[in-house]
Amino acid sequence: QVQLAESGGGSVQGGGSLRLSCIVSGNTYGSRCMGWSRQAPGKEHEAVATLDLNGRARVADSVKGRFTISKDNAKNTLYLQMDSLKPEDTAMYYCVADPGYGGSCPDLFEQGESFFGFLGKGTQVTVSS
Repeated sequence: QVQLAESGGGSVQGGGSLRLSCIVSGNTYGSRCMGWSRQAPGKEHEAVATLDLNGRARVADSVKGRFTISKDNAKNTLYLQMDSLKPEDTAMYYCVADPGYGGSCPDLFEQGESFFGFLGKGTQVTVSS
């Protein structure tokens, strides 16, 4: 079993920065594939960024050049560095994880969160104009 605990959310003005963290506990083998998704009020979940089994990053076009996903394996922590924040980035941000059985990760962008084995409770990000 894997537990995911997000932190780092808050309220910032447009143009500001935040760094989200997701601490992994439990069987960390279950978190070989990781990513971030978000859900704004009244909207569906949106994939933000992922890291595959080889550590390759993929980010959504809407945040490309502004958000950076990374992982510190020694600390069992996933990060999302968010710069040049915009009001449209306001959402609840969720950490997702999966063991990647079979040598591949679920595709958060094409398949969504439900294909990942584990989901955090989320951290709220609010960006004012």
